[in-house]
Amino acid sequence: MRVIPVLAQLLSLFSDPNVRWVVGGTFFLGFSAGIVGSFALLRRQALLGDAMSHAALPGVALAFLFLLRKESMAILVGASITAGLAAYLSVRLPRWTRVKPETALAIVLTTFFGFGTVLLTVVAKTQSAGQSGLDSFLFGQAASLVWRDVQVMGAVAFLIVLAIFAFFPAWKLWAFDPLYARTLHYPVRAMDIFFTLLLTFTVAVGLEAVGVVLMSALLITPPLTARLLTDRLETMVILAGGIGGFSGVVGTLLSTTYPRFPTGPLVVLTASFWFVLAWFFAPKRGLVSRVFRKRYAASVQHDNTGSFVP
Repeated sequence: MRVIPVLAQLLSLFSDPNVRWVVGGTFFLGFSAGIVGSFALLRRQALLGDAMSHAALPGVALAFLFLLRKESMAILVGASITAGLAAYLSVRLPRWTRVKPETALAIVLTTFFGFGTVLLTVVAKTQSAGQSGLDSFLFGQAASLVWRDVQVMGAVAFLIVLAIFAFFPAWKLWAFDPLYARTLHYPVRAMDIFFTLLLTFTVAVGLEAVGVVLMSALLITPPLTARLLTDRLETMVILAGGIGGFSGVVGTLLSTTYPRFPTGPLVVLTASFWFVLAWFFAPKRGLVSRVFRKRYAASVQHDNTGSFVP
């Protein structure tokens, strides 16, 4: 059978420690992004992740300029600070001015991303030996992940799972009806801040793997796919995390099998592939299932009335 050689080839890939690190890192990243993105989608803050991912770029450049070397923890801290600042400004600008929320997001995204691009040019002019590969944060370079990066991604994934599922009823009420949650004396404001921190950490740790441009897709696509497949929030969150993690594994294995293709875009394309499948073939919301239901309803109405009613 042809399946056995293919499985043997896939298993042989894991004999390389670097492949295991990249697979583990992209799995944890996709899993974290799927869970956090589910609540961002329900709170209509999906574009906030896009703004934060682009806003993390100047933090990466500033961290490098401060140390003049590529230190993973410093870059993570710098990216988290500027991403968090972008989230704060995105929420506050509509309250301070007459700017609409989507306009505020566009302003913050373009300003921070432009500032980050300028800072990368400044970094290039320093001619420092450690600047090599810093521009990979634009589109990601998962192959450069090391065991320490995987540990950080795993820690963030564990923190997210613990924070979400330990207090899931509170998060569920916060996501669907924050006003009612406030009347029940839930700390809605503190939950807003804490969720923004979870989103910030997820974005920051994902920059090296998929980059600032593609990170938003990993936050949005798995939850959208899960939303097409279920009506229950618990199932949606678990499905989104699973789809995101599985997309990370498949995208990494594809890039390992075909080395000329970058890992980050393949991970995002894999997640988009599952979305297209769900869009067409989801049991309730899929295009194909809706067509069959309409035809079945029309045929039943035709049998009951004796005449066809479109």
